[in-house]
Amino acid sequence: MHANRPFIDKANPEIYKAAVAAAQATRKAAVAAGLDVALIELVNSRVSQMNRCHTCLSIHVPAARKAGVDQLKLDILSAWRHAEIFSDVERSALLLAESLTDLSVPVDHEAVAAEVGQHLSTEQISAIEWVVTLINAFNRISIASNHPTVGGKQLAAMLAAGGGAPPSSGGTKAADD
Repeated sequence: MHANRPFIDKANPEIYKAAVAAAQATRKAAVAAGLDVALIELVNSRVSQMNRCHTCLSIHVPAARKAGVDQLKLDILSAWRHAEIFSDVERSALLLAESLTDLSVPVDHEAVAAEVGQHLSTEQISAIEWVVTLINAFNRISIASNHPTVGGKQLAAMLAAGGGAPPSSGGTKAADD
């Protein structure tokens, strides 16, 4: 950590805790809407790919694998539009995720809504939009803070605690980021 590049989750832990609580509520709402954890982690992985967030990729790709996402899907995730192995629900979630993540590309959000609405309920669309919003926020937190890649015992503990939850606030750089 550099003085001019603080770990913003540690500099303002109350804000980070609120973001973690929002992410937990979002995951709960997504599951309540009928979305499975595998789909949530597939979306988290794709958004983290698009944002080039190595920290979040190091958390969410293993979480996706643990949730049952096939390794081949993870291997070709960036080319999902061209691969027949993704279901209509996965395609809809990934389309929605991309349309809300890369804001430099003009998107007809009405057309996206019409397309994804063929495979997802209103509650599922809303839940995915919240998942995308929150993972984009966590990508930016990790990028702004220059968080390290997560692995080893820390990753194993996170996965054992319930999947791809964001790292907790507080503690040391190596243990929590």
